[in-house]
Amino acid sequence: MRGRLGPAAALYGTVLAGGLYIAAAGLAPATPWRTAAFVAGLLALSAVEWLGRATRWGLVLQVVLIHAVVAMDTSGLARVLFLLVPFAVYRTLGRRAGYAAALAYAVGVVSWTSATGGSSDREAFGDLIMFAVGLVFAVTLAALAVKADADRDRAERLLDELAESNRRIAALAAAEERNRVARDIHDSLGHHLTAIAIQLEKATAYRERDAEVAARAVTDAHGSARAALAEVRRSVATLRADVPSSLSAELAVLAARLGSPGTTVTSTVHGDCPPGLRATLVRVAQEGLTNAVRHAGARSVTVTVHCAADAIALTVRDDGTGLPGDLSDRPGYGLPGMRERLAAVGGTLELTGPPGLGTTLTARVPL
Repeated sequence: MRGRLGPAAALYGTVLAGGLYIAAAGLAPATPWRTAAFVAGLLALSAVEWLGRATRWGLVLQVVLIHAVVAMDTSGLARVLFLLVPFAVYRTLGRRAGYAAALAYAVGVVSWTSATGGSSDREAFGDLIMFAVGLVFAVTLAALAVKADADRDRAERLLDELAESNRRIAALAAAEERNRVARDIHDSLGHHLTAIAIQLEKATAYRERDAEVAARAVTDAHGSARAALAEVRRSVATLRADVPSSLSAELAVLAARLGSPGTTVTSTVHGDCPPGLRATLVRVAQEGLTNAVRHAGARSVTVTVHCAADAIALTVRDDGTGLPGDLSDRPGYGLPGMRERLAAVGGTLELTGPPGLGTTLTARVPL
């Protein structure tokens, strides 16, 4: 790795220190120029180690420098550097080349020992055995290093893929959050605009007959307009943080807003519902109440929520004109939005009731 000194540099330092000590102590004949070349060669090898030698030219330079250092060394210590050649060849050129280099150096050392008569010397023979063991160790260490490099590269690729997957998931989550907020704003505005329209129609109808009722209707319309603005702000604020609220309180607010002298709206919540489902339940109840008041002409509407251990059931029941046939293709009823919301949490939506006998909307969400 570029910019780092590995174990080879420690070996270079050991050989340098040992060679200089032997030369200074006069234990081996050495001339100043050979000592200088010996030191320069080891420093050059350390520089190659620092710069990295993953290329073939780097390998060639390392091998040449090792042979030059061994040639300049008079102590015999530098021959241990031959063990680095199969290691470097294995890492740079692959397993077969590494084995071939180890075999070549083993044969070369044996041939040189035989040619110089060292094979009959017990000490030289022991050194030969140690060199062979060192070659095996170098090749084994190279194999482990190559495997470690491959594992590291694979881990880096997996980390890159994981980071890309996380980016995609974040993008999908952001898109889903935008869609959710858009549905919230749409449903909320639709509800409040319907309430405003109803109150203004009532004000127009009672303007001549009962000024007090008309004035109260206009006041309620103003309140619905302010509530619409607050609802939009709250929906946008959910992009930054979720503000906990009471389900029963929100349903009571809906009932109060849509109620009128001619329409009674009540709400009841049984049990404790998970906070994470509050927004879905409120939106479904809001759409159901809007449909009952706007389309069914109901005089009485009840909203009931039962929160059990295994499921939540929300019911909106009215005494209006009942179902006007197939609602799937009719705009303005908000059924696709309700089904989409419920499907997102694993829930279902059901509409029942014969024409003229009221409608019952039932939403079920399993827990």
